[in-house]
Amino acid sequence: MQLSDLPKGAQAVVHTVEDAHPDDLIARRLRDLGFVVGETVRVVARAPLGGDPLLVQVGYTRFALRRNEAARVLVRQEATA
Repeated sequence: MQLSDLPKGAQAVVHTVEDAHPDDLIARRLRDLGFVVGETVRVVARAPLGGDPLLVQVGYTRFALRRNEAARVLVRQEATA
């Protein structure tokens, strides 16, 4: 599932960051920011009407991402207890 499709408040684990093309600077920057395999992420807030941006938390840090940037991050949603 893409991070951009994760429901508000849902938590997931990063599976991979997809490169849109060779030497993809946005994908590299996402990895540098902490979107790495095994890291827990959560969608904190969404813009109204499904627009930009998404407020995403990685660890204790929050980032505002455009939907197309968040779509590059593939995640596995954690089972709820």
